[in-house]
Amino acid sequence: MKTIKNEKKLCLICMEEHEVQTVIIEDTEEFKGEEVSFDAIYEYCAHADEYLETEDMIKSNSLAMKDVYRKKVGLLTSKEIIAIRDKFEVSQKDFSEILDWGRATITRYENHQIQDRAHDDVLRKIDSDPKWFLQMLTRAKGEISDKAYKKYHKAASSEFRRMKNRYLMDSIQALYANFGDDIITGGVELNLNKVIEIINYYALKVSSLHKVKLMKMLWYGDNVSYKRRGRSITGLVYSALPMGAVPEGYEQILDLDGIEFETVLYDFDRMGYKFHPVEGFHIKELTPEEIEILDTVIAEVGHLNAQETIDKMHDEDAYKCTERNCIIPFSHAAKLSIH
Repeated sequence: MKTIKNEKKLCLICMEEHEVQTVIIEDTEEFKGEEVSFDAIYEYCAHADEYLETEDMIKSNSLAMKDVYRKKVGLLTSKEIIAIRDKFEVSQKDFSEILDWGRATITRYENHQIQDRAHDDVLRKIDSDPKWFLQMLTRAKGEISDKAYKKYHKAASSEFRRMKNRYLMDSIQALYANFGDDIITGGVELNLNKVIEIINYYALKVSSLHKVKLMKMLWYGDNVSYKRRGRSITGLVYSALPMGAVPEGYEQILDLDGIEFETVLYDFDRMGYKFHPVEGFHIKELTPEEIEILDTVIAEVGHLNAQETIDKMHDEDAYKCTERNCIIPFSHAAKLSIH
């Protein structure tokens, strides 16, 4: 028994005024064929050595018992259901409308009624797939107010972007799990947060930063770092493509949150990306030593146009000594043209 509160008041057990304890004890009940142990809250009278449940405690203890049962049989608890709804900032009534359930269904699930397996699966699907929730929301647009629809759509869209970014990061990390040799990773694990910061830093310092140039500047930054410190900054692995070094998984990397670019038309049949720093960008992970390395790269490469950057890359021993479409090892960093 654990005491969580002492209060002098009329004890409804012995009908005398004295210190009444509010306590937590472990209760065990059988529910739907399952033995369930849970923490229950009672009032305790030391004079009579008896326990009492108030009306609120009866409700609270019943919910605690049912939540333990839910966990035992693999269903979402009431708190987990509330958390899913809160994630999308949806009211109980509107959540039921969006799911095309009875108006009080969610309220009951969050309070006293245990959901069936089919409804539980729907809630889990929404939790893991905000895009599906957006589809359900669009279908129910006429059943909720415009103000509520916009609020829920904004919250769900934000959650979708967040999860999309997580999936992207996971897919990039899965790709890089295939690269274990220090000579191709630069001796460090992939750090996508640093990659994002470097791209923003370059975009902030270089007036016209396009994709071809950015790819080479990333490579130069990691190789200057390896030349000076014996390790790269990012853990990116680079391949030797016709126009120079390109990081593995670069297409997914450029889709990550925190990287901004606009699509520009070079001529009638060529389009490209021009990068900009995100609003409010500031450095969190890059060290002063690493910033100094990036500044060196900017001073050497930042003023070059795309073709000049490609030509410079083609003159590097690392590129000359690597077969096309193969990974460029960091073993050539000692001969890098930038010091």
